[in-house]
Amino acid sequence: MQGETYSERPGRGYVRTRDLDQIQQIDLDPKNRAALESQPIDFEVPGLAQHYCVECAKYYETDAALQSHWKSKVHKRRLRQLREPAYTIEESERAAGLGREPRRPVAAVAPAEFMVEAIAV
Repeated sequence: MQGETYSERPGRGYVRTRDLDQIQQIDLDPKNRAALESQPIDFEVPGLAQHYCVECAKYYETDAALQSHWKSKVHKRRLRQLREPAYTIEESERAAGLGREPRRPVAAVAPAEFMVEAIAV
């Protein structure tokens, strides 16, 4: 289901996947990206941690599976979502009505009597 951040692992409950803002701010940084793409061998992770999609924060068993994932609709949708800027804390507070909005200039409104006289003249 689109928008869910939990994935089910049989027999072990749910595992929380990384959010878009975490991927944008941490994983896509060039230093962190290079470290994620060339991880040491880990026997606890699928594919021994050698086939990792940084944008989707997901491990794959084989290089062929990773290559086919890069061509998939799921990966392209995630790339499109990552192009949009991440929400900031201030932006979320403004949406909830807690933050301060910038003041808008208030235009002076002329009373209707004066406008009628101006048109008649």
